[in-house]
Amino acid sequence: MTVEVSVLVVSYNTAELTVRCLESVLAEPAGVEIEIIVVDNASTDGSPDAIRDAFPAVRLIESATNLGFGRAVNLAASHAGGDYLLLLNPDAVVLDRAVAEILTFARRNPACGLYGGRTLRPDGSVDPSSCWGAPSLWSLVCFGVGLSTMFPGSRIFDPESLGRWQRDSVREVGVVTGCLLLVRRDLFERLGGFDPRFFMYGEDTDLSMRARAAGYRPTIVPTAAIVHHVGASSSNWAAKHVLVLRGKTTLARKHWTGWRQRLCLAMIVLGVALRALADLGSGLARGRPRASDWRALWRRRRDWWPGYPPYTEPTGGVPSQSRVPPEPASGTCHPSRHLTRP
Repeated sequence: MTVEVSVLVVSYNTAELTVRCLESVLAEPAGVEIEIIVVDNASTDGSPDAIRDAFPAVRLIESATNLGFGRAVNLAASHAGGDYLLLLNPDAVVLDRAVAEILTFARRNPACGLYGGRTLRPDGSVDPSSCWGAPSLWSLVCFGVGLSTMFPGSRIFDPESLGRWQRDSVREVGVVTGCLLLVRRDLFERLGGFDPRFFMYGEDTDLSMRARAAGYRPTIVPTAAIVHHVGASSSNWAAKHVLVLRGKTTLARKHWTGWRQRLCLAMIVLGVALRALADLGSGLARGRPRASDWRALWRRRRDWWPGYPPYTEPTGGVPSQSRVPPEPASGTCHPSRHLTRP
Protein backbone atom coordinates (compact mmCIF):
# COMPACT_ATOMS: atom_id res chain seq x y z
CA MET A 1 0.00 0.00 0.00
CA THR A 2 1.06 3.61 -0.48
CA VAL A 3 2.95 5.01 2.48
CA GLU A 4 1.34 8.22 3.72
CA VAL A 5 3.76 9.15 6.51
CA SER A 6 7.41 8.28 6.99
CA VAL A 7 8.20 8.54 10.70
CA LEU A 8 11.85 9.56 11.12
CA VAL A 9 13.61 8.93 14.44
CA VAL A 10 17.23 9.71 15.29
CA SER A 11 18.56 7.69 18.22
CA TYR A 12 21.68 8.18 20.30
CA ASN A 13 22.18 6.11 23.45
CA THR A 14 18.47 6.06 24.25
CA ALA A 15 17.72 2.36 23.75
CA GLU A 16 14.92 1.99 26.30
CA LEU A 17 13.25 5.28 25.40
CA THR A 18 13.54 4.63 21.66
CA VAL A 19 11.82 1.25 22.07
CA ARG A 20 8.98 2.92 24.01
CA CYS A 21 8.74 5.61 21.32
CA LEU A 22 8.44 3.08 18.50
CA GLU A 23 5.91 1.04 20.46
CA SER A 24 3.73 4.13 20.82
CA VAL A 25 3.92 4.87 17.08
CA LEU A 26 2.96 1.32 16.17
CA ALA A 27 0.10 1.42 18.68
CA GLU A 28 -1.52 4.29 16.76
CA PRO A 29 -5.05 3.39 15.59
CA ALA A 30 -5.25 2.01 12.08
CA GLY A 31 -6.11 4.39 9.27
CA VAL A 32 -2.74 5.93 8.41
CA GLU A 33 -0.20 3.96 6.41
CA ILE A 34 3.19 4.60 7.95
CA GLU A 35 6.76 3.47 7.69
CA ILE A 36 9.38 3.98 10.38
CA ILE A 37 12.99 4.83 9.63
CA VAL A 38 15.49 5.03 12.48
CA VAL A 39 19.00 6.41 12.10
CA ASP A 40 21.22 5.38 14.99
CA ASN A 41 24.07 7.81 15.58
CA ALA A 42 26.76 5.30 16.64
CA SER A 43 25.15 4.51 19.99
CA THR A 44 27.19 2.53 22.50
CA ASP A 45 24.29 1.35 24.70
CA GLY A 46 23.01 -1.43 22.45
CA SER A 47 20.34 0.70 20.78
CA PRO A 48 20.68 -0.89 17.30
CA ASP A 49 20.29 -4.43 18.64
CA ALA A 50 17.35 -3.44 20.84
CA ILE A 51 15.57 -1.79 17.89
CA ARG A 52 16.36 -4.60 15.49
CA ASP A 53 15.19 -7.32 17.88
CA ALA A 54 11.96 -5.59 18.90
CA PHE A 55 10.94 -4.14 15.52
CA PRO A 56 12.09 -6.20 12.55
CA ALA A 57 9.85 -4.19 10.21
CA VAL A 58 11.50 -0.88 11.15
CA ARG A 59 14.15 0.31 8.71
CA LEU A 60 17.30 0.79 10.77
CA ILE A 61 20.23 2.77 9.39
CA GLU A 62 23.36 2.48 11.51
CA SER A 63 25.81 5.34 11.18
CA ALA A 64 29.46 4.65 11.96
CA THR A 65 29.76 8.15 13.43
CA ASN A 66 27.51 10.58 15.26
CA LEU A 67 26.03 12.69 12.45
CA GLY A 68 24.13 14.96 14.77
CA PHE A 69 20.39 15.53 14.45
CA GLY A 70 19.91 17.46 11.21
CA ARG A 71 22.26 15.38 9.07
CA ALA A 72 20.76 12.16 10.41
CA VAL A 73 17.25 13.39 9.55
CA ASN A 74 18.44 14.28 6.05
CA LEU A 75 19.81 10.76 5.72
CA ALA A 76 16.55 9.21 6.91
CA ALA A 77 14.53 11.46 4.59
CA SER A 78 16.60 10.33 1.60
CA HIS A 79 15.29 6.80 2.24
CA ALA A 80 11.67 7.83 2.92
CA GLY A 81 8.81 6.92 0.63
CA GLY A 82 5.93 8.66 2.38
CA ASP A 83 4.10 11.73 1.11
CA TYR A 84 4.80 13.32 4.49
CA LEU A 85 7.74 13.18 6.87
CA LEU A 86 7.08 13.11 10.62
CA LEU A 87 10.13 13.94 12.71
CA LEU A 88 9.90 12.46 16.17
CA ASN A 89 12.36 12.52 19.05
CA PRO A 90 13.36 9.11 20.44
CA ASP A 91 12.38 10.27 23.94
CA ALA A 92 8.79 10.94 22.87
CA VAL A 93 5.68 8.83 23.40
CA VAL A 94 2.90 9.41 20.87
CA LEU A 95 -0.52 9.82 22.44
CA ASP A 96 -3.79 8.56 20.96
CA ARG A 97 -4.37 9.50 17.30
CA ALA A 98 -1.65 12.15 17.24
CA VAL A 99 -0.35 11.06 13.84
CA ALA A 100 -3.84 10.97 12.31
CA GLU A 101 -4.74 14.36 13.81
CA ILE A 102 -1.68 16.22 12.54
CA LEU A 103 -1.91 14.55 9.12
CA THR A 104 -5.59 15.45 8.72
CA PHE A 105 -4.88 19.07 9.59
CA ALA A 106 -1.95 19.23 7.17
CA ARG A 107 -4.03 17.91 4.30
CA ARG A 108 -6.75 20.49 4.94
CA ASN A 109 -4.27 23.36 5.34
CA PRO A 110 -1.40 22.81 2.92
CA ALA A 111 -0.14 26.40 3.00
CA CYS A 112 1.05 26.07 6.59
CA GLY A 113 3.97 23.96 5.38
CA LEU A 114 5.30 22.87 8.78
CA TYR A 115 3.14 21.40 11.53
CA GLY A 116 3.85 20.78 15.20
CA GLY A 117 1.85 19.51 18.13
CA ARG A 118 1.46 19.78 21.88
CA THR A 119 4.16 18.29 24.07
CA LEU A 120 3.63 17.22 27.67
CA ARG A 121 6.10 16.32 30.39
CA PRO A 122 5.87 12.87 32.01
CA ASP A 123 3.90 14.40 34.90
CA GLY A 124 1.27 15.69 32.47
CA SER A 125 2.23 19.38 32.61
CA VAL A 126 2.75 21.33 29.41
CA ASP A 127 6.23 21.31 27.91
CA PRO A 128 6.43 24.49 25.81
CA SER A 129 9.33 23.25 23.66
CA SER A 130 7.14 22.04 20.78
CA CYS A 131 7.43 25.56 19.34
CA TRP A 132 8.93 28.99 19.91
CA GLY A 133 8.73 32.47 18.54
CA ALA A 134 11.21 33.19 15.78
CA PRO A 135 14.44 34.88 16.91
CA SER A 136 14.52 38.59 16.15
CA LEU A 137 16.65 41.61 16.90
CA TRP A 138 14.33 42.44 19.79
CA SER A 139 14.33 38.92 21.28
CA LEU A 140 18.13 38.85 21.21
CA VAL A 141 18.35 42.28 22.84
CA CYS A 142 16.03 40.98 25.57
CA PHE A 143 18.37 38.02 26.07
CA GLY A 144 21.46 40.21 26.00
CA VAL A 145 20.34 42.68 28.67
CA GLY A 146 18.65 40.03 30.81
CA LEU A 147 15.01 41.02 30.28
CA SER A 148 14.01 37.49 29.19
CA THR A 149 15.37 36.15 32.50
CA MET A 150 13.86 38.90 34.65
CA PHE A 151 10.45 38.55 32.97
CA PRO A 152 10.20 34.88 31.87
CA GLY A 153 7.11 34.15 29.84
CA SER A 154 6.49 37.80 29.03
CA ARG A 155 5.13 38.37 25.55
CA ILE A 156 7.07 41.64 25.41
CA PHE A 157 10.36 40.88 27.15
CA ASP A 158 10.61 37.13 26.46
CA PRO A 159 8.99 36.99 23.02
CA GLU A 160 10.44 33.66 21.92
CA SER A 161 8.56 31.99 24.79
CA LEU A 162 5.22 32.98 23.19
CA GLY A 163 3.98 34.21 26.55
CA ARG A 164 1.79 32.05 28.76
CA TRP A 165 0.12 30.28 25.87
CA GLN A 166 -0.36 26.61 26.78
CA ARG A 167 -0.04 25.28 23.21
CA ASP A 168 -3.71 24.35 23.44
CA SER A 169 -5.09 26.15 20.38
CA VAL A 170 -4.39 26.17 16.66
CA ARG A 171 -1.84 28.91 16.17
CA GLU A 172 0.78 30.12 13.71
CA VAL A 173 4.24 30.16 15.29
CA GLY A 174 7.74 31.25 14.37
CA VAL A 175 9.44 27.92 14.96
CA VAL A 176 8.20 24.32 15.03
CA THR A 177 10.81 22.22 16.80
CA GLY A 178 12.10 18.87 15.64
CA CYS A 179 10.71 16.88 18.57
CA LEU A 180 7.42 16.62 16.61
CA LEU A 181 7.38 18.12 13.13
CA LEU A 182 5.34 17.14 10.09
CA VAL A 183 6.23 18.36 6.61
CA ARG A 184 5.46 17.21 3.10
CA ARG A 185 8.43 15.31 1.73
CA ASP A 186 8.53 17.33 -1.48
CA LEU A 187 8.55 20.61 0.48
CA PHE A 188 11.33 19.35 2.77
CA GLU A 189 13.37 18.48 -0.32
CA ARG A 190 12.70 21.82 -2.01
CA LEU A 191 13.68 23.68 1.15
CA GLY A 192 16.89 21.66 1.05
CA GLY A 193 16.21 19.72 4.23
CA PHE A 194 18.11 20.70 7.32
CA ASP A 195 21.22 22.79 6.80
CA PRO A 196 23.95 20.19 7.52
CA ARG A 197 26.26 22.71 9.16
CA PHE A 198 24.04 22.56 12.28
CA PHE A 199 25.19 19.51 14.23
CA MET A 200 22.47 19.89 16.83
CA TYR A 201 20.19 22.76 17.94
CA GLY A 202 19.19 25.56 15.61
CA GLU A 203 18.48 23.43 12.55
CA ASP A 204 14.71 23.43 13.15
CA THR A 205 14.73 27.20 13.74
CA ASP A 206 16.63 27.68 10.48
CA LEU A 207 14.20 25.43 8.58
CA SER A 208 11.19 27.29 10.00
CA MET A 209 12.69 30.66 9.11
CA ARG A 210 13.36 29.51 5.53
CA ALA A 211 9.83 28.11 5.25
CA ARG A 212 8.36 31.41 6.46
CA ALA A 213 10.53 33.32 3.99
CA ALA A 214 9.01 31.17 1.24
CA GLY A 215 5.49 32.14 2.33
CA TYR A 216 4.57 29.17 4.56
CA ARG A 217 3.04 29.54 8.01
CA PRO A 218 4.29 26.97 10.56
CA THR A 219 1.38 26.02 12.77
CA ILE A 220 0.68 24.10 15.98
CA VAL A 221 -2.03 21.43 16.01
CA PRO A 222 -2.89 20.92 19.71
CA THR A 223 -4.81 17.68 19.18
CA ALA A 224 -1.55 16.03 18.12
CA ALA A 225 0.08 15.38 21.48
CA ILE A 226 3.16 13.56 22.73
CA VAL A 227 4.86 13.01 26.05
CA HIS A 228 8.42 14.30 25.79
CA HIS A 229 11.31 13.29 28.07
CA VAL A 230 13.25 16.49 27.37
CA GLY A 231 16.96 16.21 26.69
CA ALA A 232 17.30 12.46 27.31
CA SER A 233 20.22 12.16 24.88
CA SER A 234 21.98 15.36 26.05
CA SER A 235 21.86 15.44 29.83
CA ASN A 236 25.03 17.48 30.49
CA TRP A 237 23.82 21.07 30.89
CA ALA A 238 27.02 22.87 29.88
CA ALA A 239 27.80 20.57 26.94
CA LYS A 240 24.23 20.92 25.66
CA HIS A 241 24.25 24.70 25.92
CA VAL A 242 27.57 25.01 24.12
CA LEU A 243 25.74 23.42 21.18
CA VAL A 244 22.69 25.64 21.74
CA LEU A 245 24.88 28.74 21.61
CA ARG A 246 26.70 27.47 18.53
CA GLY A 247 23.30 27.18 16.91
CA LYS A 248 22.36 30.72 17.95
CA THR A 249 25.56 32.28 16.64
CA THR A 250 25.28 30.28 13.41
CA LEU A 251 21.70 31.52 12.92
CA ALA A 252 22.80 35.11 13.52
CA ARG A 253 25.55 34.83 10.92
CA LYS A 254 23.28 33.12 8.41
CA HIS A 255 20.11 35.21 8.66
CA TRP A 256 21.43 38.71 9.35
CA THR A 257 24.10 40.90 7.81
CA GLY A 258 25.86 44.16 8.63
CA TRP A 259 24.99 45.96 11.86
CA ARG A 260 22.08 43.62 12.55
CA GLN A 261 24.38 40.62 12.59
CA ARG A 262 26.89 42.43 14.79
CA LEU A 263 24.12 43.45 17.20
CA CYS A 264 22.75 39.90 17.43
CA LEU A 265 26.19 38.42 18.11
CA ALA A 266 26.99 41.10 20.69
CA MET A 267 23.71 40.41 22.52
CA ILE A 268 24.45 36.67 22.67
CA VAL A 269 27.86 37.34 24.19
CA LEU A 270 26.50 39.96 26.59
CA GLY A 271 23.69 37.65 27.68
CA VAL A 272 26.09 34.85 28.56
CA ALA A 273 28.43 37.26 30.37
CA LEU A 274 25.64 38.74 32.52
CA ARG A 275 24.33 35.30 33.48
CA ALA A 276 27.85 34.10 34.29
CA LEU A 277 28.24 37.06 36.67
CA ALA A 278 24.86 36.29 38.23
CA ASP A 279 25.85 32.64 38.69
CA LEU A 280 29.11 33.72 40.31
CA GLY A 281 27.27 35.89 42.82
CA SER A 282 24.71 33.18 43.50
CA GLY A 283 27.41 30.55 43.95
CA LEU A 284 29.30 32.69 46.43
CA ALA A 285 26.11 33.33 48.40
CA ARG A 286 25.02 29.68 48.41
CA GLY A 287 28.48 28.21 48.85
CA ARG A 288 28.08 25.98 45.81
CA PRO A 289 27.60 26.45 42.04
CA ARG A 290 24.16 26.41 40.41
CA ALA A 291 23.11 23.53 38.18
CA SER A 292 22.91 25.92 35.21
CA ASP A 293 26.52 27.08 35.29
CA TRP A 294 26.78 30.00 32.88
CA ARG A 295 30.34 30.50 34.09
CA ALA A 296 31.30 27.26 32.36
CA LEU A 297 29.73 28.54 29.15
CA TRP A 298 31.63 31.81 29.43
CA ARG A 299 34.90 29.94 29.89
CA ARG A 300 34.06 27.90 26.77
CA ARG A 301 33.08 30.88 24.62
CA ARG A 302 35.77 30.01 22.06
CA ASP A 303 33.83 26.77 21.47
CA TRP A 304 30.54 28.46 20.60
CA TRP A 305 31.35 31.99 19.46
CA PRO A 306 32.45 31.02 15.90
CA GLY A 307 29.28 28.98 15.35
CA TYR A 308 29.25 25.79 13.36
CA PRO A 309 31.87 25.61 10.63
CA PRO A 310 30.88 25.24 6.96
CA TYR A 311 29.93 21.67 6.16
CA THR A 312 31.70 19.77 3.39
CA GLU A 313 29.70 16.78 2.28
CA PRO A 314 31.79 13.61 2.04
CA THR A 315 31.46 11.37 -0.99
CA GLY A 316 28.39 9.23 -0.45
CA GLY A 317 27.44 11.31 2.60
CA VAL A 318 24.13 12.67 3.77
CA PRO A 319 22.17 14.98 1.49
CA SER A 320 23.31 18.57 1.59
CA GLN A 321 21.11 21.62 1.48
CA SER A 322 19.54 22.04 -1.95
CA ARG A 323 19.96 25.18 -4.01
CA VAL A 324 16.53 24.69 -5.65
CA PRO A 325 14.30 27.56 -4.46
CA PRO A 326 11.09 26.40 -2.78
CA GLU A 327 7.81 27.03 -4.50
CA PRO A 328 5.71 29.74 -2.86
CA ALA A 329 3.00 28.62 -0.49
CA SER A 330 -0.37 27.91 -2.03
CA GLY A 331 -3.71 26.66 -0.81
CA THR A 332 -5.22 27.37 2.58
CA CYS A 333 -3.87 27.45 6.08
CA HIS A 334 -5.96 27.02 9.26
CA PRO A 335 -9.09 28.95 8.27
CA SER A 336 -10.47 28.36 11.75
CA ARG A 337 -11.82 31.46 13.49
CA HIS A 338 -9.84 30.29 16.54
CA LEU A 339 -6.55 30.96 14.79
CA THR A 340 -4.23 33.35 16.59
CA ARG A 341 -1.06 34.83 15.21
CA PRO A 342 2.23 35.00 17.12
